[in-house]
Amino acid sequence: MEDTDEINISPPKQPKVDSSFQDAFSELKKSEFFKEAVPGPSKTKDTSKFNTLLVNLKQKGNPLLKFITNVPWEYSEIVPDYVMGKTCCALFLSIRYHQLNPDYIHERLKALGNAYNLRVLLVQVDMADPLHTLKHLTRICILADLTLMLAWNAEDAGRIIETYKIYENKPPDAIMDRSETAPYQKLVNSLTTIRSVNKTDATTLLSTFGTLSDLIKVEPELLALCPGIGMQKAERIYKTLHEPFLRAPKPVKK
Repeated sequence: MEDTDEINISPPKQPKVDSSFQDAFSELKKSEFFKEAVPGPSKTKDTSKFNTLLVNLKQKGNPLLKFITNVPWEYSEIVPDYVMGKTCCALFLSIRYHQLNPDYIHERLKALGNAYNLRVLLVQVDMADPLHTLKHLTRICILADLTLMLAWNAEDAGRIIETYKIYENKPPDAIMDRSETAPYQKLVNSLTTIRSVNKTDATTLLSTFGTLSDLIKVEPELLALCPGIGMQKAERIYKTLHEPFLRAPKPVKK
């Protein structure tokens, strides 16, 4: 066997670090400007609670909770009875309980302060003659900047709270009246295109004669008998309703 040269394996030499840098770095670690990172919980803001209807622990046993079925809800340590969004809350009160404990609502409002932009006072009407109490609660709502909502049973109350949560992020036009698309409203709008005929006149004519078909058959003398119509307006209505939709073609000159 041939002799093999011994291979000298030695660890790589460490790069020489300038001692002045090491000294400066060691001094920096001792200074107030150096802090080692300490592991801890994430500071990411938890927004899951804003997607859930929050219910005060005091509301345990309230029958309205079993009618909240279309939105998730959970108990939470909050000041109002219900929090339907970041800026919307509600206090629940029954008329019977208010008559037994008239100071209760004042204490709750004092604890609530000026928090939340939309503050709802949800009142369940559970007495036969609530008029006097409702007048008193209405005055409280005006002074405390509250929106008064009435419910006649637990199901109504639950639906009101649920609806506030469902429409929390909806645009305003989602809750606007869409009656303009109803056939009756379209007919009223069509009649108001006749000069000097307003919505009151159109409503009077339709309520008197029933349908557009019957209105077309009425003579001007009978139309003029309707309140606010008069003979001049009646003749204008009659003429408009009996005009042909298409103009007759002009004769071709030969």
